[in-house]
Amino acid sequence: MAGERVTQRTVTIVMATIAALAFVFSFGNVWSLALRLGVPRPIAPLIAPMVDLSVVGLLVGLRYLSLRGVPGRELRGATRLMHLSGLLTLALNVAEPIAAGHYGRAALDAVAPLLLLGWGAVGPQMLRHFHTIATPIPDPAPAPVPAPAPVPDPDPVPAPAPDPAPATVAAPAPAPAPAPAPESDPAPAPAAPADPVTQAPAPLLDLASTIAAQLKA
Repeated sequence: MAGERVTQRTVTIVMATIAALAFVFSFGNVWSLALRLGVPRPIAPLIAPMVDLSVVGLLVGLRYLSLRGVPGRELRGATRLMHLSGLLTLALNVAEPIAAGHYGRAALDAVAPLLLLGWGAVGPQMLRHFHTIATPIPDPAPAPVPAPAPVPDPDPVPAPAPDPAPATVAAPAPAPAPAPAPESDPAPAPAAPADPVTQAPAPLLDLASTIAAQLKA
């Protein structure tokens, strides 16, 4: 902060000193020009202060507004008027030497008005930049986070119905065991069939024996 204030004061003092020297320097030149052009003596000394005081007032006003951070585009009117006043000061200072043919003196008389014009354009810009550097840049505000939409409460899940108690099925009564059948006597075995040979009549047997004997012979 101390270095910033020293710099601002130095620039302001330099601007004020150049404006005061230009005012004193041009006062004599404009007075001589007015007398050379036949302006009455009581009025001749009033021309230079009108122009120079305009430049000084504009410089002071621009300095104050620049230190307060007013942007340059809003000070264009005052800046243009100050430049016009500086050009008038330059013209009034070099007119008399040029008319007399003293071009070296005209170049010398142009130094103070040109410096006044330069500082009038550069000084407020420098002070404005000093103010910008000294002013801390605020942190960007965080982007607003949209509030989450309210979530509706879920419908309550109905409690499961209790399982119905299983119906008690009466066990069927055991069927009565069947009464054992009365034991019966075993059936008599069938008689073996009679041997047909033994049952053949005797005459046939004799005939068969005779035929068998003949065949053997």
